[in-house]
Amino acid sequence: MVFDLMVIEDEIEFEYNEKSEKGPSKWGDLNKEWETCKNGTIQSPIDLFPDRLTIVRNRQHWEMNYISTQATLNNSGHDISLHWVFGEAGSIKINGTEFFLKQTHWHIPSEHTINGIRYDMEMHMVHISTDKKIAVIGIFYKLGFTDPFLYQVMKRASNISEKGTGKNIGIINPNLINIWKRHMHYRYIGSLTTPPCTEGVIWTIKRRVRTVSDKQIELLRGAVQEYARMNARPIQALNERDIKLYVY
Repeated sequence: MVFDLMVIEDEIEFEYNEKSEKGPSKWGDLNKEWETCKNGTIQSPIDLFPDRLTIVRNRQHWEMNYISTQATLNNSGHDISLHWVFGEAGSIKINGTEFFLKQTHWHIPSEHTINGIRYDMEMHMVHISTDKKIAVIGIFYKLGFTDPFLYQVMKRASNISEKGTGKNIGIINPNLINIWKRHMHYRYIGSLTTPPCTEGVIWTIKRRVRTVSDKQIELLRGAVQEYARMNARPIQALNERDIKLYVY
């Protein structure tokens, strides 16, 4: 059984340049189905240094089990994404609900910030449950050593600049992302960060910052359309949401 994530994948539909008539502040006006982008009250991304921060010490609130399987690479024009067949790449379990890994993609610079600090890159691992609920794991990166997972993806893709979907790049193991379940992470309820900005997304943002090489960032940035080489949505209002910081 396959579930679509309902994320727009045509770069003509929206842009990231705030000065554009299709920029982030205009997304909610471009399509009636995107009105949540302007009317929503729990939108993402946010700054992860609020006054309403709850410290939680709980080792049992989530589980993960990923599996090596065939993956395909997509270049939508506004981002590069890696996709697995629904249910075949494993899952995470949050508070008893199982979310299956569907895809991962990259934003440059990071979309979420910590006390106003924006990192060089942010990876999103998108998971979907059988009743179409969404959970996303976010990982920050700063310039430094080569990221091993991105290295494996890029060496299997002959030309990531070629726009299109479903380019088979062989077996990819999601465990190479090395999430480190026991490291600190933030948890809050938000939305997708691209149209239609669907709300109710469970966000888990890892506190540990990884490294990515300048060459890897330039390859990702150079592969998308010029308007999307900085493809981070602006920070959204917190609106009194509570953010949990899980500490181990």
